[in-house]
Amino acid sequence: EHDILALLSEGRSNRDIAQALFLSEKTVKAHLAAIFRKMGVTNRTQAAMMAVQLGVGPTPGALINE
Repeated sequence: EHDILALLSEGRSNRDIAQALFLSEKTVKAHLAAIFRKMGVTNRTQAAMMAVQLGVGPTPGALINE
């Protein structure tokens, strides 16, 4: 679930996450449902924002080239 959340916070699609972790999209969806439930969120945007706040995934502003 941690790996899925990290990839989600990078903005990856379910298909991209599944391919990166050698899982089926159905498995990714099941894990995302569990993640949303545990985090108390209702969608992937909320989960991604909370993940970044918790230090999972990219650091805010890290993708900006200076």
